[in-house]
Amino acid sequence: MALYKSYPKNGETCKVTFELPAEATKGVKKVALVGDFNNWNHDATILARNKEGLFSATVVLKQGHEYQFRYLMDDSRWENDWAADKYLPSTYGNADNSVVIV
Repeated sequence: MALYKSYPKNGETCKVTFELPAEATKGVKKVALVGDFNNWNHDATILARNKEGLFSATVVLKQGHEYQFRYLMDDSRWENDWAADKYLPSTYGNADNSVVIV
C-alpha cells in the first residue's frame, strides 16, 4: 500500500494517490476508498484496477488538514493503509482509521 502526495503551486490543495498492490488485494474484485473527505460514502471513490492488479485512485484534498479513511473491499471487508501517516481510533467498533495528513 502506498500514498503519494503532489502539492500544486497554488498552495491550497494536494493530489493524493492511494494505491493497493496486487498482493494486498488477492481475489478482491472491488475496492472503495471511504473517508471523511467523501462523507464515508461507499460508492463515491472506487479504485481503478490496472492489468497488473494494482488498485489506485487520486483525490484532491485541501492542504492543512488530516483526513481519516479506510478501504472497503468487495463491500464487506475493511482494511487500513499500511502507509498511512498515522492511525486514530474509529468511533465505530474496535478498529482504527488510517489518516493522511496534507
